[in-house]
Amino acid sequence: MNVLSIVLLVFFVIIAVLLVLLVLVQNEEGDSMGGIFAGGGGSAFGSRAGNMLTKTTTVLGTLFLVLSLALALINRGPGASGGVEAEGLRMSTEAAGSWLDEELNPPDTGVEEAPVETEAPGALE
Repeated sequence: MNVLSIVLLVFFVIIAVLLVLLVLVQNEEGDSMGGIFAGGGGSAFGSRAGNMLTKTTTVLGTLFLVLSLALALINRGPGASGGVEAEGLRMSTEAAGSWLDEELNPPDTGVEEAPVETEAPGALE
């Protein structure tokens, strides 16, 4: 891992912990989904929609999403198609064949199968 990846990962963990703590600190006095259906506030988003905790939570949530995308882009494997591992897996499954092909066309074992009777036993001829 390079230095930029480690720095972003440290910021990511700090922001994740702060985001969890901020969500736990916020009170639930009619601001939740139950408050919406019970007619909690006078406006569409409640009367205290713009307080400091809500704004900080929004900023930290946005930083969390941006950092997670940045970490995913930095730490992805070589190539856009998933790297060497995916290509090797695709080749090994092609060589092994499909399970459906094996069920429909079983390998020849050299043993002949007995003919299957199509008439019910004891049927009149």
